[in-house]
Amino acid sequence: MDAGRLAADVDAALGEARVVVVDKLFARTVSPLRPSGRLDVFVDLPADLRLARKIGRKCVAGGFPLAVLLRNYVGHRRAAHERHVEPLRARCDLVVDGALAPEVLAGQVWAADARAGRGRDS
Repeated sequence: MDAGRLAADVDAALGEARVVVVDKLFARTVSPLRPSGRLDVFVDLPADLRLARKIGRKCVAGGFPLAVLLRNYVGHRRAAHERHVEPLRARCDLVVDGALAPEVLAGQVWAADARAGRGRDS
């Protein structure tokens, strides 16, 4: 992963849009020097649901071989998640339950944003 490029892309996107969503593995590592007004959110999801969603996305919808995905998950992805992603939870401003409906999650994020004094129209 090119962390410098990712950080530059996120900073550029934040210059053009009120809300930017960076998703997937290592997303939270983009900027160790957070600009003010930024709200980092950790979307927590149990491992079984993460794996089920990935199987649906990559194997069922995307045609990726299930045996390869499972071998990679057991061989190193699971441990990589524990080592690199889980520690980020403590550095985020808000932790939400990824099993909740998107509209509920959005409401939680907007409420946290408003509590931080920014609100939707800032």
